[in-house]
Amino acid sequence: MELGAIFLVLAVLVLVGMYLYAPFMSGRRHKATQESHETSALLAERDRVINSLQELDFDFNLGKIPAEDYPVQRSALLQKGAEVLKQLDELSLIPSPSSNGRGGSEEDRIEKAVAARRADASAEAAAVTDDDIESMIVSRRKARKNKSAGFCPKCGKPVLDSDRFCPSCGKSLT
Repeated sequence: MELGAIFLVLAVLVLVGMYLYAPFMSGRRHKATQESHETSALLAERDRVINSLQELDFDFNLGKIPAEDYPVQRSALLQKGAEVLKQLDELSLIPSPSSNGRGGSEEDRIEKAVAARRADASAEAAAVTDDDIESMIVSRRKARKNKSAGFCPKCGKPVLDSDRFCPSCGKSLT
């Protein structure tokens, strides 16, 4: 046989081997992808529980939720959050408190997360002062005065709300 034919046969054998080995490689990727989807879903569920706890606290403080219903709903959400955190710990993505040496339960971790988000929200709200709001109102009113009031009836050029005469042709706009 010629040298070229030998290389051709070897190339075909390599391609067939790669084709037969491909399913074994895709199984590993599929498993990793499935774990990442599960992790993503659990993290989204954890965030949803924390947001729900925040909203529940806010609604209770506003008086929208009766005092007898509040503890029941809050404990149910805390248990749901604890279950999600246990599942995340099983996947070993979030280190458990016992492995960090801090101690505490999953419900305490949820409480800390809610408190941290509440502190972030109050810090953002406290950053805007009354003077800032007043200056924003003044600038907004000033911008509205300089807005277009339409077009000149004579020449068709745009005119501002504050114009009494057309800047192009001089026609009275009042």
